[in-house]
Amino acid sequence: MNTVFSLLQFDAIREQLCSLALSERARERLRAVSPCKTLEEARRRQAETTEARQVAEAYGAPPLAAMQELDKCLTLCASGAMLLPAQLMAVMQFIASCRRMRAYLKKAELLDVGLAYYGTGMGEMDDLYEEIDRCIVNEQVDSAASPALKDIRRRMENLQGQVKIKLLSILQSKRTIFSDSSFVMRNGRFVLPVKREFRSQVSGTLVEVSGTGATCFIEPSAVTKIQQELASLAVEEENEVRKILYTLSALVDDFSGGLRAAAEAMEALDVVFARGKLSMRMQAAPPVLTEERKIVIRAGRHPLLEKDTAVPLDFWMGEGVSGVVITGPNTGGKTVALKTAGLLSMMAQSGLHVPAAKESVFCMHSAYWCDIGDGQSISENLSTFSAHMKSIIAILEKADAHSLVLMDELGSGTDPAEGMGIAIAVLEELRERGCLFIATSHYPEVKEYAASAPGLCNARMAFDRQTLQPLYRLELGLAGESCALYIAKRLGLPERLLERAQREAGRSGRRPEVPAAGGEPLPAPPIPAGPAASLPEEPPEEKDRPRFALGDSVRVQPGGETGLVFAPEDGRGQVGVQVKGEKRWVLYKRLKLQIPASELYPPDYDFSILFDTVANRKARHAMEKGHRPDLTIHYDPPARP
Repeated sequence: MNTVFSLLQFDAIREQLCSLALSERARERLRAVSPCKTLEEARRRQAETTEARQVAEAYGAPPLAAMQELDKCLTLCASGAMLLPAQLMAVMQFIASCRRMRAYLKKAELLDVGLAYYGTGMGEMDDLYEEIDRCIVNEQVDSAASPALKDIRRRMENLQGQVKIKLLSILQSKRTIFSDSSFVMRNGRFVLPVKREFRSQVSGTLVEVSGTGATCFIEPSAVTKIQQELASLAVEEENEVRKILYTLSALVDDFSGGLRAAAEAMEALDVVFARGKLSMRMQAAPPVLTEERKIVIRAGRHPLLEKDTAVPLDFWMGEGVSGVVITGPNTGGKTVALKTAGLLSMMAQSGLHVPAAKESVFCMHSAYWCDIGDGQSISENLSTFSAHMKSIIAILEKADAHSLVLMDELGSGTDPAEGMGIAIAVLEELRERGCLFIATSHYPEVKEYAASAPGLCNARMAFDRQTLQPLYRLELGLAGESCALYIAKRLGLPERLLERAQREAGRSGRRPEVPAAGGEPLPAPPIPAGPAASLPEEPPEEKDRPRFALGDSVRVQPGGETGLVFAPEDGRGQVGVQVKGEKRWVLYKRLKLQIPASELYPPDYDFSILFDTVANRKARHAMEKGHRPDLTIHYDPPARP
């Protein structure tokens, strides 16, 4: 079952956070990140995220510890168990990480951030560190760990020397009976490799036979007594090693309180710095959090879309507007705008920075309710409309004045007249409840309702009339158009057919949407003063860059080719340029204006002479005189990069 976190893709944001954490315990906490319940908590988390980013940008990545073995080690010690040398080394390495983190946070105090004082939760544990370091070397108990162990190993070394001397003497005296010129170890004992046919010539104990049976590994009688002494000393060595390990384990248990406190501080820092790293990765900014029921997004980006290609979203609601209805043709970006507003709100309320201008404002929501996607269920045999209605009914049962409700294609999947009626009824109910809501729709009647209902506002996705392409830019205060008749006219549908289409649309009870003269989007409300933390100023956007008009003569860089603009800049910064008869889309930054069209052509100049084929121009001229079913107009725009 889809949850609001998966519908808004907040789960993907959680996974990005987890990838930036080092310890498993921190990752578990980040997988459970959710919107804060109170404004104070959200502001506190935002301040921590801002401080973590400031510290990381000033002093580099923090020296966090993975702490993979620490919990297990402390649990074993508490039960009286013995830690192995590798586990003691892990404890020592954690203490070393705490030392480095305290030094790192000490430098951070210069920034006057509260995050720096996490270092006080990592107490001094030098005595434990030094004792483990003295006793454990290369994951082995060192001979210097105790005088007894040092003496045992010295005696063992002397006896091993005696055994080696005797074995070498036997090897040199009877070289022909051995399969190798040196002694070897088998089952922890020094033995000689005797050829099978000479087995009887060496007095001693058979320890092992080679896989082929050609070699017998024999412990000569001359060294048996010495090796028995060695075996006895090995038992003493093992007992002394265990004694040392138990002593060190008990010492770790004595420091368990300090180790657990340090681990908790390290875990908290891991969580906070993951949020700061995500802010840097997304080039995000801390939003303003307010008690007012309002959302203001300036230059917002969906965090899962490519930054270079995503069209920034400018959006606001509040200040008397509780609902926004986004209309317009398919593929225009309505759903992306809806999801972006919802996801950025959820991120801000969860203490995360948002990929938007730092003046963006978000309020707290008691709950997020979404109906996004067709929700069709094979197992439950639900149609698209039934799935939508099931979701909407669940929303209406619980949504209140402090909720944020997001509904995509409201009333779709059924008879248009009935779907339109349901859409208006649902919007009216949400309006009366006073919750903030955003909905997308195709119905003209819904646009009319939004235009007249108090507290509601229309919005549309911008559409390039020259290239017939969506611009993915949201315009508040303006209703969207289907643009079907406009597109048909641009593509050459005869005037009499357009008139017939308008009459039929009117006869069906719907007014045909004749292209509007334009209009200006509503400006965003002023940003309230708030306690949001600040980051270093980002470079201002270039405000005086050239805007290219139809017919402008330009140079395309690199190369310096000359071309004419056949389509103005779209929402992605791409300009249509015709170079040597070839139409291309070129990023505005690669163009340099040579001569503006106003200096090249008269005001009423027909640019189709330059940009259309002769065949198309003749066909269009003939069509304007009357219906010609034998004629077609071919429109083949260049592929976008």
